[in-house]
Amino acid sequence: MSELAHVSEERTNQQEDVGEYGVAGQERRAQDDQGGADLRWYKRMCYKAAEAGAGAQFSGDELALAVARVLESDRSGDEIAGDLFDLIGDAWFDFIQELLQHRKELVDLIQKGLTALRSEKAPAVQARMPSYGTQVSVQTGSDRQIDKLRRKEEKRQARRGFAAGGEGDSDLEWLAGVGGFAALIDSGERNVGAINSLIGKGEDVYGISGTALPTGSVRKSFKGYEEVKVPATPGATIKPDERLVPISELDDFAQLAFEGIKTLNRIQSRIFPTAYNSNENLLVCAPTGAGKTNIAMIAVLHEIGQHFKYGVLQKSEFKVVYVAPMKALAAEMTSAFGRRLQPLGVVVKELTGDMQLTKRELEETQMIVTTPEKWDVITRKTSDMALAVLVKLLIIDEVHLLNDDRGPVIETLVARTLRQVETSQSMIRIVGLSATLPNYLEVAQFLHVNPDSGLFYFDASYRPVPLSQQYIGVTEPRFTARNTLMNEICYNKVLDAIKRDQQAMVFVHSRKDTVKTARILVELAQKNGHLGFFTNVEHPQYGLMKKEMSKSRNRELAELFQSCFGVHHAGMLRSDRNFVERAFHDGLLKVLVCTATLAWGVNLPAHMVVIKGTQLYDPKAGGFRELGMLDVMQIFGRAGRPQFDTSGEGIIITTHDKLSHYLRLMTHQLPIESQFISSLKDNLNAEVVLGSVTNVREACIWLGYTYLFVRMSSNPLVYGMTWEEVLMDPQLNAKRKSLITDAARSLDKAKMLRFDEKSGNLYAVDLGRVASHFYIQYRSVETYNDMLKRHMNDSEVIHLLAHSSEFENIVVREEEQQELANLVNSSCPLEVRGGPDDKYGKINILIQVYISRGYLEGFSLIADSAYINASLGRIMRALFEICIRRGWCSMAALLLEYCKAVDRRVWPHQHPLRQFDAILSQEILHKLEDRGAEMDRLYDMDEKEIGALIRHPYGGKLVYQCLQNFPRIHLAADISPITRTVLRVALTISPEFLWKDRVHGASESWHIWVEDSENEHIYHSELFVLTKKMMAEGSHTISFTIPIFEPLPSQYYIRAVSDTWMQASTVHTVSFKHLILPELHPPHTELLDLRPLPVTALGNKVYESLYSRFSHFNPIQTQAFHTLYHTDFNVLLGAPTGSGKTISSELAMLHLFNTQPDMKVIYIAPLKALVKERMDDWKRGLATTLGKKIVELTGDFTPDLLALLAADIIISTPEKWDGISRNWHNRNYVTKVGLIIIDEIHLLGADRGPILEVIVSRMRYISSQTELPVRFVGLSTALANARDLADWLGIDTVGLFNFKPSVRPVPLEVHIQGYPGKFYCPRMNSMNKPTYAAITTHSPFKPVLVFVSSRRQTRLTALDLIQYATADERPRQFSNLSEDEMEMILSQVVDTNLKHTLQFGIGLHHAGLNERDRTLVEELFTNVKIQVLVCTSTLAWGVNLPAHLVVIKGTEFFDGKQKRYVDFPITDVLQMMGRAGRPQYDQHGKAIILVHEPKKSFYKKFLYEPFPVESSLAQHLHNHFNAEVVSGTIASKQDAVDYLTWTYLFRRLVMNPSYYNLEDTSSETINSYLSSMVTTTLQALEDSGCIRVNEDNTVEPLMLGMIASQYYLNYTTVALFSSNLKIDTSPETLLHVLSGAAEYDELPVRHNEENFNEGLAEHVRYAVDNRLLDDPHVKTNLLLQAHFTRLELPISDYITDTKSVLDQSIRILQAMVDVSANSGWLQTSLNTMHLLQMVMQGLWDDVSPLLMLPHVDEVVMKTLAQRGITTLPKLLSSSADFIRKTLSSVLSQSELTKLVLVWSRLPRVDVKWRVVRRPGPSESSLQVEVRLVRRTQSAGSSARAYVPRFPKVKEEGWWLILGSPQSSELHALKRISFVDHLTTNLTIPLASQEIYLFLVSDCYLGFDQQFQLGNIVNSTSNDA
Repeated sequence: MSELAHVSEERTNQQEDVGEYGVAGQERRAQDDQGGADLRWYKRMCYKAAEAGAGAQFSGDELALAVARVLESDRSGDEIAGDLFDLIGDAWFDFIQELLQHRKELVDLIQKGLTALRSEKAPAVQARMPSYGTQVSVQTGSDRQIDKLRRKEEKRQARRGFAAGGEGDSDLEWLAGVGGFAALIDSGERNVGAINSLIGKGEDVYGISGTALPTGSVRKSFKGYEEVKVPATPGATIKPDERLVPISELDDFAQLAFEGIKTLNRIQSRIFPTAYNSNENLLVCAPTGAGKTNIAMIAVLHEIGQHFKYGVLQKSEFKVVYVAPMKALAAEMTSAFGRRLQPLGVVVKELTGDMQLTKRELEETQMIVTTPEKWDVITRKTSDMALAVLVKLLIIDEVHLLNDDRGPVIETLVARTLRQVETSQSMIRIVGLSATLPNYLEVAQFLHVNPDSGLFYFDASYRPVPLSQQYIGVTEPRFTARNTLMNEICYNKVLDAIKRDQQAMVFVHSRKDTVKTARILVELAQKNGHLGFFTNVEHPQYGLMKKEMSKSRNRELAELFQSCFGVHHAGMLRSDRNFVERAFHDGLLKVLVCTATLAWGVNLPAHMVVIKGTQLYDPKAGGFRELGMLDVMQIFGRAGRPQFDTSGEGIIITTHDKLSHYLRLMTHQLPIESQFISSLKDNLNAEVVLGSVTNVREACIWLGYTYLFVRMSSNPLVYGMTWEEVLMDPQLNAKRKSLITDAARSLDKAKMLRFDEKSGNLYAVDLGRVASHFYIQYRSVETYNDMLKRHMNDSEVIHLLAHSSEFENIVVREEEQQELANLVNSSCPLEVRGGPDDKYGKINILIQVYISRGYLEGFSLIADSAYINASLGRIMRALFEICIRRGWCSMAALLLEYCKAVDRRVWPHQHPLRQFDAILSQEILHKLEDRGAEMDRLYDMDEKEIGALIRHPYGGKLVYQCLQNFPRIHLAADISPITRTVLRVALTISPEFLWKDRVHGASESWHIWVEDSENEHIYHSELFVLTKKMMAEGSHTISFTIPIFEPLPSQYYIRAVSDTWMQASTVHTVSFKHLILPELHPPHTELLDLRPLPVTALGNKVYESLYSRFSHFNPIQTQAFHTLYHTDFNVLLGAPTGSGKTISSELAMLHLFNTQPDMKVIYIAPLKALVKERMDDWKRGLATTLGKKIVELTGDFTPDLLALLAADIIISTPEKWDGISRNWHNRNYVTKVGLIIIDEIHLLGADRGPILEVIVSRMRYISSQTELPVRFVGLSTALANARDLADWLGIDTVGLFNFKPSVRPVPLEVHIQGYPGKFYCPRMNSMNKPTYAAITTHSPFKPVLVFVSSRRQTRLTALDLIQYATADERPRQFSNLSEDEMEMILSQVVDTNLKHTLQFGIGLHHAGLNERDRTLVEELFTNVKIQVLVCTSTLAWGVNLPAHLVVIKGTEFFDGKQKRYVDFPITDVLQMMGRAGRPQYDQHGKAIILVHEPKKSFYKKFLYEPFPVESSLAQHLHNHFNAEVVSGTIASKQDAVDYLTWTYLFRRLVMNPSYYNLEDTSSETINSYLSSMVTTTLQALEDSGCIRVNEDNTVEPLMLGMIASQYYLNYTTVALFSSNLKIDTSPETLLHVLSGAAEYDELPVRHNEENFNEGLAEHVRYAVDNRLLDDPHVKTNLLLQAHFTRLELPISDYITDTKSVLDQSIRILQAMVDVSANSGWLQTSLNTMHLLQMVMQGLWDDVSPLLMLPHVDEVVMKTLAQRGITTLPKLLSSSADFIRKTLSSVLSQSELTKLVLVWSRLPRVDVKWRVVRRPGPSESSLQVEVRLVRRTQSAGSSARAYVPRFPKVKEEGWWLILGSPQSSELHALKRISFVDHLTTNLTIPLASQEIYLFLVSDCYLGFDQQFQLGNIVNSTSNDA
């Protein structure tokens, strides 16, 4: 008794102490009982009673259960007491009294214990907690069967248990079976422990904030549920030094974004100095609602502030990326940021799965709000690198998502960004925003945040509205009862709030449930008579709102509105949702039942937030999962309205077993782990494809940037490691390596990359690229490898789709079976494999229903379907890409149709016009299908006939319109065989539809592929994009090469399939029936095994001294020596680059000097650079040693006649020699030529080939006319068709040497690597890393040449190489210069980019550098002071700088004329390769060619077998014919045909007829071909006014033709002059005519230069056509105007472009002067001359000519004007001292000296004239004799002009003109140049008008003089 009394007394005391089980009471009882609990006491007492024989028939356990049963019954207290006495007996009265007293608590404890035990013993529901591959179970098929039966049995048992347990008996019976009462107590304690451990350990006990529930938390038990209340955390006290930052402290521009806000809040103020005034990375952990958005805004404003230049925001310099975890949040952020940043002109756009942006929109956007997956996809692609490079600030919201299944994506993004920062040394700031985290230090470490300055952690006390929380765990096990209870609890909580006059929100987890719950709440209110609390009829807006509500179609909403309840979910109409949001915001609705989207997307707070139930359906998981921590926090974030409430309430109602889970989540006890390993394979593959990881070492480094690495170090056990491993290897190198190696092996096995285990290298392959770009998982790829076959039917394709791992969690449910079966019948046209009860069958059905636009009812089906549809398009596209890359034609076509079927939701078998469902009604479409109206049939009908067919006249009109808009293209192919195995195809694409923006958008893409249907293979595929603009231009031609095989197949098909329109495809059949393959080429010359000849074989000491560098000639020189040096035979020497051909050609020269010393040598080299190299080389050696005179003939140098006559060797470019030899009749030095050496003669096939062809043909023709033999020596690389070239050069068997490409003196090893990527710039970018890898692998210490296509690329490539070298921590590895040498060299360099790259040992070389810089770079590279030279392709020809390794980075260049990237001629590629291997130093050379993937096979073929040379003369005949007509060579049509027989073209017509579109090679065919060619060419020349063709077929030249020939202009240019020049053409028109010349067709308009042109167009005087900013002629115009205005050009390329424009303009303008003078137009002639002066001086002709002088600006002119000098003549007539004195105040001494020097050299010309009557046949011959005297102030007189802004040296020239200004008539014109004085005559007609004499300079403004000659008839003279 005493013991019982003691217990009873203790209980009473406890109850007095604490009413409920409060903290203190629990603690004390725990101490008193040494761990005993109420149930323990109960059990102990029952056991004692049983032992004492109280219930004789019971054991202790049974008695405890029996008593429990009595206590649980529903009877009255007296009855229960009676039962207990019967059971235990009167002896235990005190015990019974105690039992009755604590009956409620005991029953609750027993129930709780049962629930806990049940959840432990129940078959475990699959946990959604992360599991870390530590447990692996292997099951056989039979195991699975047994498992299934066991689960079924358990379910049945459980159901029986729940059903029977009305009295709870069955529970206790069940308890007896699972371990009796002892088990119950253990379980109860375990469970209580879990929750109790969270309660009461607030800050006061352990001082660890945030790890436990705050002090004051209370736990209560009620019937059926338990409740834990957590009080609101009081706000943190404000520290004395804390102040709120006023908005006025921000910069003015930043204040615009904070309109209406006075100060920042506490958190923002605390972070402000770091966020706004530094570039530190930030991690901010703060509770929801603490204003983290503003912190992001401050960081954004800081970034914007850094891009203001002169007060203007440079929008193109930066991008800000905000990564938000959900689409809804992204949309909210976009609108918030967009609204606030609008005043700054900053564009904010959303980029998610729903919101795509075009390339243009992306460029115009400064801030992109996106989801992690979307940003991952973008940064994965090299094609979007340009975008990623511009990112300067990356904001990641909700970083604590790292713990979620989307965590790996965030890890990837951060790792990728951090690596980009390190490799590119560019600043990208990362700002992480997160909820409060336990292990925030590790997250900070992962984000590279400095914990001292960039890490900010705020706990719950910083919440703006403190939040009290209630966690309710419902113990009721039965489903329906549990739901009812949840609804009741929810109702009571909501009622509480309403009674306090506050609003409440109830969150449920499905759309259906919103209305259901709202109705239940209304019913409960009615039942309990509480409806009055909810209604709000007296609200002022009630009437208005009610009226508005009545208009809504949503009946449920209207019905609930009566009771002032509202519902809100994403399935409602936008208008209804807005109405509900407004009504709740205004307080009209008291209760709002909504789904979680409201918490994310709309900012609507309420005082109380209730989450009813925590299970939501997740199709990805294939069932129900618990609500995530993120959602709960977001929803709780909506509790408490900042302006109105002092606190908010968050209530979560869940099942009891999840209670501790949510308590722990909300108190942040679990550190967040990394989920990265789960997607390591996919992410590794993405990095390899991106090119940022190329081997295991780099992959390990990359892994070191992830959060996984951070967590593995601090918590290794979770990741399958031991602490010992971490201690032994703190950097986890071994673990990282093993993770990477395993992943790489798996990827290699799945063919997603190539893993070379020996070297550790990882190589990207096509399949991996597809997987990465389309975000396809590794497991899906494995599936496709197994299941994707070359031939599949439609249903197999859908079946394959269903097996994608993306859908693996979808499960089949019993309740869906009926609906699925119905769907199979109604919406599935294809066979469903496996049927509706199979998982794959279900997915298959849902895919088909989606395409069929079927209707779904079941909630889980709708969710599953939405989940599947989100990935369908992506997976389809990926499969299509896989097939096209494997070359499977029929499968690719089928999959492309299905890609479109998914996008359009139209089946391939349905009518194509269904794609116009927005225009055509269903009725019309059905009729079209019923009547079998095929597209072809419809195209043949007009709208009336179509109307009749479908019995719908108006419909006929609509159908007709749709037919016009339906994309159709016509293909025409021109095939020409290059060799017997390669065809070139020129495909002409002509669109045949009407463009409509609404239908077609900005562009239409077409897949074009060539297939061989017999072998089922695609030989070539590419994407052709047709834009609206291109549509207007008509047809477009693309060319490519394809292989052919012998025996020839009957045909190939060229297929063009629209990328977006179903059944929009065209097939063109290429028949090989009439194809004639070119003749087989004769074999190469064998290299004979001869003993090398010694140099002494020359037999001439002087000659031998030329070759003192070596003792013997090499094998090739030895073999050709006799023919070259001892005979007069013509020679063609074909040998690889670097085999000493130049010396061979010198042997022929020496032979000429021996035999005919008075004859000249002409050396023709196709490029200026080659001419220069030859010139320098021979000037130093050959010419000096032999005492020969040598001259250079290029655009830069035109020697005078005397020099040409005296020269022994003339080195020229083809154009110059063509220009000179045209008038060979009058130039006898042309006929004095004895030897012509043509270097690189294989360039006949290239652009300038026709000129070479004409020169050779002309020189052979001249030789036949003058009967003086001319010897030809042609040098080339190894040729395929050397025989034809030899025939043309007049070479017999002797003299033809054509060696194999392999006979190089230094053998060459070639590697070809293909790179995918549609776009050129990103593709080039992706080649930079492989280039660096190639250098470090193949030539770490020897010289390297990197060839690129443009000047811009030289710069970008060099900078990237520096970046990789720096990342390797060897930035100076390429430099062999000491510091002092480096400084000295850099001081000489002009080009800034070159200055920068030279410091790292990398040189640049291109035509844009000035002469000194180029020479310096060449010297440094030759002497191996710098190891790498990045250069444009011209270097391959120009400068002989061999290297050990040559990298050809890309084989295309941008052709301004075609406005696209075209391939380098193969000759150029061979020439570049030829630079590899230095004969003196290397055993072998290496060449690495990086090409566009599709061209890989083409290059493989031609780099090893020589390329045939074809003629391209046929397209360029006009100008050559014109020149020959002018020179008299062609005087009739027959002459023209004869002339053609001299050409190389004539030889090739016979050998490769198909290439030139000949049917056969009979003489008739060839004759008619040549005749028609002659006729059309002469006709075109006649039309343009250059020649006249007489009726007897003779031809004579006209004035325009002569001018064209003389100035070497295109015939179309002079035609342009004749049609556009008039009697008084204005300067503006003249400028347009000049710019329109055909000579500027080739001016490059590079990629995106139209933007620069647009900028220039705004700053120039004359407007240009803004629609043609990418036109070379418009660019020419802009460059000229910029030159006159002296504008600063946007990029360095424009400077070199301007040089070439100015260079060409001189001859064009001189021709224009001749044309207008010939027409007798005075004003036009003078205007043209002034235009030439403007070109020379870079000034407009209406500004002061004083500006020509150096250092003269506005200030100087002002100073001069004050002294009365306003014109140039006045200045010229003053003295030097006067100038010095006047300007000494405004110019420095050196400036004055320069000015006076130029002033002294300017010409002062005195003109004297007299009219002389010359005795002549007619009276009218009067002459003006003009005497000119030039005075200068300087000593040595020279006629060199002062033209600092003109790129070349210029001699002063003048025009003398006689004309009558009144009639604007020009009578006479003469060009003159002189040094001191000159006397000349001009003849004039007898004119009644006043005649003037004009003297006009061709290079100075303001020097023109004019004299009135008075009345001519009286012969007068005059001195001026």
